[in-house]
Amino acid sequence: MPDAWLRDAIAAINADFTRSADTHLVPVFLPAFPQIKLYIKDESTHVTGSLKHRLARSLFLYALCNGWVTRNTPIIEASSGSTAISEAYYARLLGLRFIAVVARSTSPEKLRRITQYGGECMLVDDPSQDRAHARALATELGGHFMDQFTFAERATDWRGNNNIAESVFKQLANEPYSCPRWIVCGAGTGGTAATFGRYIRYRSYATQVCVVDPERSVFYEYFRTRNPQLRVAGGSGVEGIGRPQVEPSFLPTIVDHMIRVPNAASYAAIHVLEERIGRRYGGSTGTNFFGACCLMADMAARGEKGALVMIGCDAGELYRETYYSAEWLHQQQIDITSYCTQLRSLLDQGRWAIGPIERASA
Repeated sequence: MPDAWLRDAIAAINADFTRSADTHLVPVFLPAFPQIKLYIKDESTHVTGSLKHRLARSLFLYALCNGWVTRNTPIIEASSGSTAISEAYYARLLGLRFIAVVARSTSPEKLRRITQYGGECMLVDDPSQDRAHARALATELGGHFMDQFTFAERATDWRGNNNIAESVFKQLANEPYSCPRWIVCGAGTGGTAATFGRYIRYRSYATQVCVVDPERSVFYEYFRTRNPQLRVAGGSGVEGIGRPQVEPSFLPTIVDHMIRVPNAASYAAIHVLEERIGRRYGGSTGTNFFGACCLMADMAARGEKGALVMIGCDAGELYRETYYSAEWLHQQQIDITSYCTQLRSLLDQGRWAIGPIERASA
């Protein structure tokens, strides 16, 4: 039988959810494609500023209901930043110590927000070792390693409970195309893709899931080869998505299509998107937008009508010193000019002259 602390902890999380509003579905104006609708599911408006707010809530409830977390359990997570911010928020809500193991390259603003919610940061030089460090720290402290990369796909109730998929389809109910042709998302854990893929199958919708992957990540090759031993060195270059090794929560059998997006294209896409809607998003949203543009070009070439929904993962304010900084782009020897030009050409004139982009279908 649950003790009083556990009952109060779950009640506190549920009360927090009840007083929170859902996130908006934002239309993007597409002059060249009057028969195609593109929407951004704007997850940056969560109280902790990202899509990972949903995941953190699910992970805490999962851990609490499994008996893994009690009143004195330190919480440890391996995270590129956004999940850690959201988990720090929930840990503070429950009065628990929280430690994030994050790559040293994580944006300074993300680190500041983790500590703002009372969290602590352990920086590691090799992103591929973040889970090992987090697991060891949990053992040392007698804490719980939340392990988003294992539990993201199973902690969320994919059949409903106002998960992101259910929310999107409800919000599309009165739109011209209530059943979208494509859902476009990236994969950090793979949990969002799993939730959408399962919900779509459960509801028998004629919608496909496209996962976009940064150039320095294993998920695209894993989708093609099913080789779980794949490894790449370093980080993906797009915070929040892409991993140096295959993670348990990424389920390729639920994904219909994948696109490998050059990092320069992701950075260019958020600048072009800002021109269109007047607000900034992070690099992972740029990866989603570029992938959506590839799919819209396909649809237009085939004379198809329909809608696409892409995830707006987090706010651009987190990346003022990186993706939105001309100095940072110059230091990284990245020129986004050509991709910006081509994206504007597609959106305004319907002309798509991007070179070969790696893509694969199930």
